[in-house]
Amino acid sequence: MSIPKIPRYPAGKDLLSFDAPPERVTPETLLLAAEDGGRSTGVLYRRGREKTVVCILHPRGNMTRHYAIPALVNDGFAAFAHESRWPGNDVMASHELLLTDIAAAISELRRRNFEQVVLLGYSGGGSVYSFYQSQAAAPAGQRITETAAGDPFDLNRFEMPPADGMMFIAAHLGAGKTLLTEIDPSVTDEDDPLSIDPALDMYNPANGFKQPPEQSRYSAEFLTCYRAAQSARVARIDAIARAHIEEQRYFQAIARESDFSRLSVERQGFVLRRAVLGRFMRVYRTDANPAVTDLRINPSSRSYGSLMALRPDLGNYTEQGFAKNLTPRAWLSLWSGHASRASVLDTLAGITVPTLVICYTGDNAIHPVHADAIYQASPAKDKSIAYVDGDHFGFPLSGSLDKGGRTESLGIVVEWLAKRFPR
Repeated sequence: MSIPKIPRYPAGKDLLSFDAPPERVTPETLLLAAEDGGRSTGVLYRRGREKTVVCILHPRGNMTRHYAIPALVNDGFAAFAHESRWPGNDVMASHELLLTDIAAAISELRRRNFEQVVLLGYSGGGSVYSFYQSQAAAPAGQRITETAAGDPFDLNRFEMPPADGMMFIAAHLGAGKTLLTEIDPSVTDEDDPLSIDPALDMYNPANGFKQPPEQSRYSAEFLTCYRAAQSARVARIDAIARAHIEEQRYFQAIARESDFSRLSVERQGFVLRRAVLGRFMRVYRTDANPAVTDLRINPSSRSYGSLMALRPDLGNYTEQGFAKNLTPRAWLSLWSGHASRASVLDTLAGITVPTLVICYTGDNAIHPVHADAIYQASPAKDKSIAYVDGDHFGFPLSGSLDKGGRTESLGIVVEWLAKRFPR
């Protein structure tokens, strides 16, 4: 017997890129320096007379060839595809620091005489842009002053120009809130990827799991216990992360004491090594949302399986998935459903600019119930929501890789923009 096919999409396939760049455009690479010293880059697509620029960013993904860019430029808008200071991975990332990259981008675009700036939050970009806009709109002195890990980082010190419009496309409620539904609560030992509590294993037939492609059937009682256990595991990992950070701070405090230089050379070395020690956390099994095998949960037109795997019961044990290897600070800022501030439903309250929400109805990770929650929570007087048949990347529900869903969603985008912002 051969091992079943696990990945949902072809390996190495760039699922977000456009096929051809917009015509009559010479992309310009912008090198950005944030006020905290961080460096990021981006690509500006414009023909020269655009008054509105649409920004696209993901905390770690490459948006510089996002499939929305040609449609935006061809319809008279500029596009700025922003690559954060942590391209390709989030091992050491921080949502709080990332906000200053966004501020640097918008400030630069304002200096280039764009009258209007609109944020296009695709997937993980939605929660980050929402976090940014909420902080940019906060009254003076009321922005956050530390990271999720408790490190000093006062956003009140920085120029943070707000945007003029927000779009959420295939956007989740936040990396932490998403992982809170996907982390496997049956793990009993964070150092053992095979440790398991059978009573909390969604892939255990005794709990309602069925052999694929047959759908699982989980009871309400099991799901209640399961969700509570997921939250508890996140809290346990939070405690591990904070313990690592507190240990480092303990030795940093010793190194700052006035009599530190009187210690022996050996003792000074012992303290200093621990004061700068960089730890990494491994988080096993993060593809375990019961909704991926029991499609009665959050009903939609999606197919069986997760965003990562056609067989999540096996994919859950591979190296693929979210939040697998990262620092304690990155865990708390990005992936902790309890600690992360990039939670859309918590940041929307301060966002009143025109808002568009687009949901792909067959998305294997982000369901219509999530888009509905964003739309309902938005306080904007001018807000719209649209549903488009397609998977997370805008591909058809048939499983082919043509661009049918993208064409429809981008038509909605440019029509929405044209009614509100100058071209």
